[in-house]
Amino acid sequence: MSDRLGDDVSRLQGRFTTLKAEVGKVLVGQDEMLHRLLLGLIAGGHVLLEGVPGLAKTLVVRTLAEALDGTFRRIQFTPDMLPGDVVGTQVFNPREGTYAVKQGPVFGNLILADEINRAPAKVQSALLEAMQERQVTIGDQTFRLPEPFLVMATQNPIEQEGTYPLPEAQLDRFMMKIKVGYPSREDEVRIIDRMAGAGSEPAATRVMTLDEVLAARDVVRQVFVDDKVKRYAVDLVAATRDPKAAGLPQLAALIDNGASVRGSIALIKVAKAHALLAGRSYISPHDVKTVAHDVLRHRVLPSYEAEAQGKTADHIVEQVLENVPVP
Repeated sequence: MSDRLGDDVSRLQGRFTTLKAEVGKVLVGQDEMLHRLLLGLIAGGHVLLEGVPGLAKTLVVRTLAEALDGTFRRIQFTPDMLPGDVVGTQVFNPREGTYAVKQGPVFGNLILADEINRAPAKVQSALLEAMQERQVTIGDQTFRLPEPFLVMATQNPIEQEGTYPLPEAQLDRFMMKIKVGYPSREDEVRIIDRMAGAGSEPAATRVMTLDEVLAARDVVRQVFVDDKVKRYAVDLVAATRDPKAAGLPQLAALIDNGASVRGSIALIKVAKAHALLAGRSYISPHDVKTVAHDVLRHRVLPSYEAEAQGKTADHIVEQVLENVPVP
């Protein structure tokens, strides 16, 4: 069984390397963002992307869908939206006197929820319910969402006017929160050459199927996790809830709320996906540490005192990683 698992992991690692290379024909300078999106895709969790406009967030999701031959849907969130604009609604046919269901844009494989924090709470809740249940109820009918189903939501961190920040309980529904930064100067020059040059803009072709993604999820579930690594993940999460008990009294005043049990589960799931992309059929503490910031930064709520000191959730997570013993 272990030999077969190792063969499956090696084969899938090669397939995802090909996928990354194909997306790389279009995307320049955001390899880390693409890698983390693939972690979410393989682990079966939704991803929140935070970054200023113009950093290719829409481009990477659309290109990834093209390379996977999946259905891409982009939803631009605005303050005047209604839940039916996302999940769908019933349309009345006056001639026949009947209602027909019109499915919304959430029915797709890769959903880009652009500027999710611009929509009011009831619209956010409609999307988050679909994310959690993988199904949508319209009228008296329930519809299963296609598989794989992955929501990649974006929010702009620099604008607060006309926005509705996601509550912490809703942020917890996202498996990962990825911070998207600017490309290097060299990469920016390459972007200009590619997008503003004389030739046509590049496009991705299908190199992988959705069935292979679902198969990868089955393989990831079989990736071996030692009990010591499980306990390490739990220790990291527990340290965000009760820093004093973890020997980190200096963090107690900086944290209002720590990560939930979803944080522990997500740490292991994403670490498994990280191991698969590295070609291993087991996870190590290093895998957990590598993904810890993306998994925990939106689950740790800094206190007012932390904000006054300029301490962010990433600073708190870094302190936890430095001080919790590694098995």
